[in-house]
Amino acid sequence: MSLLEEVVLDLERHSAQEGWDSAPRIYALVRSTELRRAEPDLADQLGLPPDADTLAALEQPSLPDQASVEDALATIAWPDAVEGCALVMERIVLPPEAEDNIPEDEAEAAEYASSHPKREDVRMIVGVLRDGARHSALRLRRHDADDEVLTGPDLVPALAEALAATFEPDEPGPRG
Repeated sequence: MSLLEEVVLDLERHSAQEGWDSAPRIYALVRSTELRRAEPDLADQLGLPPDADTLAALEQPSLPDQASVEDALATIAWPDAVEGCALVMERIVLPPEAEDNIPEDEAEAAEYASSHPKREDVRMIVGVLRDGARHSALRLRRHDADDEVLTGPDLVPALAEALAATFEPDEPGPRG
C-alpha cells in the first residue's frame, strides 16, 4: 500500500469516528522526515517515529463558508514542503432521474436534495500528490461500515483534478 493510500484510509477512519454532517476539511500532506526536520516539536506531538518515512496529514484552517469547495480550492497555493493534500467532504447524491426536477434557486435546490427520498449521503476523501498520484475513499451513510468503504484512484476525478490544480503555478497574465 502506498503512503498516499495509507493516509487517505487513515483520514477515512478518523472521519468515520467523528460521524456524519461535518464541514469539509482540507489537509496538507507532508513527509514525516521533512516535518521532523522543520518542526521537531510538532513531529513529537504528532507521535511520528523518528526513523519512519510516512505522510503526515496536517489539518488546515476551515474552508470559507461562503465559497463553494471548488472556489475555495482555486485560492490555495501550497509551499514546496507540502508533498500533497487531501480533502474530506460530504455530499448528497441524487439518482439521475431526479436531476431534471432540481430547482434553479440554490436554497430550494438544497432543500429538494436533502428531502429527496432516494438521496444518498456520501463522504469522500480524496488525496493527491505533487507527482500526480491520487487515491480516494467513499463511504455511503446507508452502508456505514468499514468493510463497505470503496477505494481507488479515480472515484472522484473532478475533485482530484481540483486538488491537483492547487499545486500548479499560477499562470502569468498576458504581457502588454
